[in-house]
Amino acid sequence: MVDLVLLQSVSYVAAAIGVCVAAFYYAFTLRETTRNRKIAYTTNFMQQFYSKENSRRFIDLNSMRWTDFDDFMKKYDSRVNPENFADRWSFLGMLDVLGYQHKAGLVDINTLYDLNWAPVLMMWIKFRPIIEEYKKSDYGEDQYANFEYLAHELWRLKMERDPSWKEHGGGLGLKPEEYEKAFVK
Repeated sequence: MVDLVLLQSVSYVAAAIGVCVAAFYYAFTLRETTRNRKIAYTTNFMQQFYSKENSRRFIDLNSMRWTDFDDFMKKYDSRVNPENFADRWSFLGMLDVLGYQHKAGLVDINTLYDLNWAPVLMMWIKFRPIIEEYKKSDYGEDQYANFEYLAHELWRLKMERDPSWKEHGGGLGLKPEEYEKAFVK
C-alpha cells in the first residue's frame, strides 16, 4: 500500500512543477506580447512616416533654400509663410517625438537607424542653424532637444557602420566638414 507521506510528497512536487510551468508560460507570453507590440508600433509608425503626404512634406522641406537666417525669415517664417511653418512644425515635431520615444526606451536606436536614419540626419543638417537661431528669439533652449538627441545618436551609429557616407556627400552634396559641423555640440 502507498504511504500517505509519499502521496503528499508527489502532490507537492506536481504542484511545484505546475507553478514552474505556469511561470515559464507567463514569461514567454509576456515576451511575445512585448515583441508583437513593438512590431505593431513600428508598422504603424512607418505607415505614417512614409505616407504620401509625409513624403511630400519631406521633399518640400528638403527643397527649401535660403542664404542666411534673415533670408529664411523673409521666405519661411510663420508670420510670412504659415503653410510652410505648419509643414516644418509637424515634420520636425514628429522627429522630436521619435527622439523622446527612444530616450524613454519605447523604440531602440537600431530600429530607428535601420528605418529612418537618412531623413532624420538630412533634416537635422538642414535645419540645425535655423533651430539654433530660433532658440535665441522664439523658442526656448530645449525646443527640439529630443530631435537633436536622436540626430546625434543616429550620426554616431552611421559613422560606426558607414563612415564613408560623409566622404561622398551622403546624397546631400555637402563636404565632410559640413557634416562634422552639424553634429558638434
